[in-house]
Amino acid sequence: MSTGTGISADVLRERLVERLAPTALEVHDESAAHMGHAGSDGTGSGTHFRVRIACPAFENLSKVARHRLVYDALRDYIDRDHGIHALAIETL
Repeated sequence: MSTGTGISADVLRERLVERLAPTALEVHDESAAHMGHAGSDGTGSGTHFRVRIACPAFENLSKVARHRLVYDALRDYIDRDHGIHALAIETL
């Protein structure tokens, strides 16, 4: 039985607040909708996330540069052997 990633929407939210000081932020764990798909660890949580974020650091940056900032802030959770498999990002 899998023990899961240990990654939650709350953990990601805390990291993004710490690193990017967003003015608006939503983090949703969509892992349950991906059970049985690639990257699922069998627990229904901690592998697939959706982030909707606005922050002053995004001003005058391209969409790609904004996404890089988010990826960089969450890098330790993405680069793990059993970390985030999918991250959908909407920057505002």
